[in-house]
Amino acid sequence: MSGLCGWIAHGATQDENRRLIDTMAAPLARFDSAHVQTAVGSKSAVAIASGGAGSHLYQGEGLLVAVWGQVGFKDPVMSQRAHAEGIARTLAAVWRDRAEQACACLTGAFSLCIIDEANGQALLAIDRMGIHPLIYQIVDNCLVFGSSADAINQHPRTKAEIDPQGLFNYVYFHMIPGPGTVYKDQQRLLPGECLIFKNGDVQKRRYWTMQFREQDSRSFVELKEEFIQVLRSSVQDATGNQPVAAFLSGGTDSSTIAGILGQVSGQPAQTYSIGFEADGYDEMEYARIASRHFSTRHHEYYVTPDDVVAAIPQIAAIFDQPFGNASAVPAYYCARMARADGFTRILGGDGGDELFGGNERYAKQHIFALYDRVPSMLRKALLEPAVFGMPAGEKLKLVRKARSYIEQASIPMPARMETYNLLGRYGADKVFSGDFLAQGDPAQPLHLLSTTYGESQARSLINQMLALDFKFTLADNDLPKVVKACELAGMEAAFPFLSDDMVAFSARLAPDMKLKGTKLRYFFKEAMRGILPDEIITKEKHGFGLPFGVWLQKHKPLHDLAADSLSDLKTRRIVRAEFIDSLLGEHLNQHAGYHGTMVWVLMMMEQWFKRCQAERSQALAA
Repeated sequence: MSGLCGWIAHGATQDENRRLIDTMAAPLARFDSAHVQTAVGSKSAVAIASGGAGSHLYQGEGLLVAVWGQVGFKDPVMSQRAHAEGIARTLAAVWRDRAEQACACLTGAFSLCIIDEANGQALLAIDRMGIHPLIYQIVDNCLVFGSSADAINQHPRTKAEIDPQGLFNYVYFHMIPGPGTVYKDQQRLLPGECLIFKNGDVQKRRYWTMQFREQDSRSFVELKEEFIQVLRSSVQDATGNQPVAAFLSGGTDSSTIAGILGQVSGQPAQTYSIGFEADGYDEMEYARIASRHFSTRHHEYYVTPDDVVAAIPQIAAIFDQPFGNASAVPAYYCARMARADGFTRILGGDGGDELFGGNERYAKQHIFALYDRVPSMLRKALLEPAVFGMPAGEKLKLVRKARSYIEQASIPMPARMETYNLLGRYGADKVFSGDFLAQGDPAQPLHLLSTTYGESQARSLINQMLALDFKFTLADNDLPKVVKACELAGMEAAFPFLSDDMVAFSARLAPDMKLKGTKLRYFFKEAMRGILPDEIITKEKHGFGLPFGVWLQKHKPLHDLAADSLSDLKTRRIVRAEFIDSLLGEHLNQHAGYHGTMVWVLMMMEQWFKRCQAERSQALAA
């Protein structure tokens, strides 16, 4: 992968420091053979790996500065200086003159470190949307950091001790949400967050948060004109002035990116799609509709069960902690196609749903929220006694639905969105062993959700949900999925919808322009009407979903891999053996698509453990 790593307040000889930073940097270039640059001080060092133009390193005047990513300066004067002197050197000047602005002056997707060894100071930061991660650990007043935990774990002062809470959160969310990680004492920076280290003390703060302006009164015509302009410039910037490919699932976002890419490049976009020979999962026809409409040069690949078997160990290996989003597999094969055609960067449509209100749960929660508008006295004194007190009401379908609606509507946000959580449906005490559960807090996932939900200054329900999804859906899930799948294929991912200008435009958009009643993405779809094909605008959301549960029952090698993985997982005494047996038996037979999700989540956890064990064995052999 590309990324950076380093430390401050740990010293040895120059040669020893250089060997150590080389060892830490090795995992960053493990899959794509990215070029690695290093800078070494007496008690600090930094390395940056990048296969393209995203590597910026400077050493001088007592500073070590490393910036990774598609980054620039907001201020035109600073941009000119960066063009002449380099981004890292220009950032060093900002740090010396006005250190508090060193993060906020940047735009784009990045992670950075600035080390001032003489003063015992360091700054770590990541971009506003959390596209480029950064993990850190404090050990004996030494700060160790890296884009991957694999780099941090190479440092002699760190200890890669598994955190049971991280594993619990993984099974709950199917990923481990920041700031936590799978390792004790290792933390991830949150989107728009920076860390200031000084002589062993650490402070974290947000240098940027989403500020929603919910009273925008501009006309639709004005909004559409600005939106199209921002969309075009965002796609143009995301290309990095080089030939790029584009994912095309046939959904609203990927189709939009493909169409605009053709416009700004002046030539047909190179688009890549994945299909599945499985009923209800294949959306290739929509991708073809978009391709024909925009005259793209289209490339297709149908993923097979054998492809999934081959990819599972690789997907587990590319992540530095367990990750359970199965869509990483089709994303990998899609990116691999583009890489085989000579591309090194691919554009993804991620972020559109979270910026403009496109997820089905937004409409569902709007319906539940309507119950709050009923006066409390009327609810408690009349409606609820009538509905729940009706004799034999459970036999009447309409009454059962009314009871279910009231029960769910009465749960406060954001817990209401978790009523369908898979682990919650099984019951944590039925899934995990008692000894494992005793080591963590089963309530922490809801606490994390509630904390993030409460931090938003948004007043409308839709913007409160969007702010929550910026963190848990984008930064913790979808972005790592695409970025790491692309890394495995030797590709770099870019996300035009997550440009600073597009995010700012979304923040100014009135709530009812995102969700109008139960109409999702109201403004976006109306603004793109006449640009996108009507079939794309009216289709239901799908994406590159993997028919894992369906194939699990029909393809013996896939079933055997999953069954063997879960059998080995039993020996770790994390998950109850009886739950695994019932999951692979009666649960899968009842509903393969539904229960296959948990099979995948647990299988990928075991595959990740196996990957860690294999690497430790290799290290001992070396």
